[in-house]
Order: sequence, then C-alpha cells, then structure tokens
Amino acid sequence: MLTNNAKTYRDTEVPFFMRFVTGRLHLLLATPPRFWAAFFVLLAAGCAAGPPKVPYPAFIQADELEDIFLASLPGVRAKQFSGDPQTRRTSNRINLPPGWEGTTGGTPGKLLEILVLSGDLDVADISLGLGGYVHMPPGTFGFNLKTSDGAQVLYFLDDVDPLAMIRTPVILDSRLVGWKSTDIDSVDIKMLRDDPGNGARTWLMRVEPGAILPWQSTSVIREGYLVEGQYQHSECVGGKVHTWTYTPGGYFYRPGDAVSGGPDAKAITDSVWLLRETRASSTQTLAACPGEPTS
Repeated sequence: MLTNNAKTYRDTEVPFFMRFVTGRLHLLLATPPRFWAAFFVLLAAGCAAGPPKVPYPAFIQADELEDIFLASLPGVRAKQFSGDPQTRRTSNRINLPPGWEGTTGGTPGKLLEILVLSGDLDVADISLGLGGYVHMPPGTFGFNLKTSDGAQVLYFLDDVDPLAMIRTPVILDSRLVGWKSTDIDSVDIKMLRDDPGNGARTWLMRVEPGAILPWQSTSVIREGYLVEGQYQHSECVGGKVHTWTYTPGGYFYRPGDAVSGGPDAKAITDSVWLLRETRASSTQTLAACPGEPTS
C-alpha cells in the first residue's frame, strides 16, 4: 500500500389509477404532482449522466476505455490514456497475465516508468509488489520483467530529453519512502523522481478529507492517475466550472496553464494520486476561476 496507515493502496408498471383514464389530457390531469416531481428529478439525472466534456483528457475512468495491444509488450492488454503515435509516447494501465515474461527494452530510446498497482513484478532480480516503482532512462540496457501471479501496472513511455541528468535505473518500493507535508494542510507528497537537469518529476500526492484546495495552474503538462480513494475535482474552462468525482482508475492529462481545483475540489475519502510532469514547472494560485460570473 502507498499510505502510512492500514489503508489500502491509496453504485415500471403503470399506476392503478391510470388504467381507468383513457384520454391523454385526462391522463395528464389525473397524474399526482408528486409523480411529476419524481419524473423531472429522474430526467435531470439522466441528462447529467456522464462526466463533463472539456477540451483535454480529464474525468477519464480507466475501466471505461477499450483494451488495446502494445507492440512493446507482446501478449498484454492495455488501457491507453494518452499518447503520440509518431513519437510512440504513451501512458497506459496494463494487466500482465500470470506467467508473463518480457523486457524493459521493448522500446529503445524511450524513458520508461512503471508503478505496480497490484500483484507481483520481478525486474531483473528485484521483486516488487504493490507500490513498486521503476524508472529506466533512455539508453539503459533492457532488464527482464516477469510476473508469477499477474500484475496491474501503470506504464509510461516518454521521449528522450537531452537535458535529463538521471542516467541510471531507479527501482524502489514506494511504501518505504516517507510522506512529506506541503504548504496545504492535509496534503502530503512522496517524490519518486526529481530530475535536476530538466526538472521532470513523478510523485505521489495524498489528500485527506478537509483539505482546502485553491484554484491553480501549472506551466507545463501534468498528468495524474487516482490510485486510491474517491476524489472530486473541478476544471475551469472558458470561465465555466466543470466538476466531477474520480474513483480509483481516474485519469487526467491537463495542458500547461489550464486552471483546476477551487472550492469544490476535495477528497471524499483519503485519496492518493500519482502525478507526472516531464519538464520543470511553475505553479500559479488564483482567487477564482478566470472569467467565471460573480453573480
């Protein structure tokens, strides 16, 4: 698990009176007001079904995506969140079947990151379980991968960045990395990768219920995957606030300078996010969603 406590790695028959009314007008007039109140509640709920649509990947749930095959990992199925077919950059959640074997060298010249969500994964002679993290820089000799009982992992391939300074593999159990407090009460992080060259970083963020999250924007693309918990978040697009609740498997790929957070952003239960940025970034805090009507 990814937290310091015991938690896991942080749902008609026609009414009788209508049968004796034959005319449509009489049927409408005979319908009790409480029926129409219930009808309009259901109608509104049906119209609101599904996450809000914004101009970038957000409010995505992995289980709702179709399975695809990855050329770099023969024999597995993946839920692809984002990617670039020309550069072969890709972000995925992958199910490795029991007994599967492969290699980290399936896509030469790419930076590879893996986070184990469940099951077991051997990297060379190192056994990883829940919370296992792997970082393989470009040019690293391919390591053998295998799983005995199967595993679910996050799998990221990124383009080569000549400014990156981390040149050796990193293989660790993130459960052994301590949480560190942030400027926001009830929000803690643990850093998995922080490259001093290009500023790229990968980290876990734990948000507890009661945390007050401001409207913020970052200067670079940020992507996130909800590992654990139930989390409500808002995106500010064109002065309009879009809010939805993520469950485990939730994902976003937010472009630089996009605004999110705000008063409706909150952890409904203790929540753990995996977050990634591929370049150094700066963060700006805003008082409100820009352009949002004030009355």
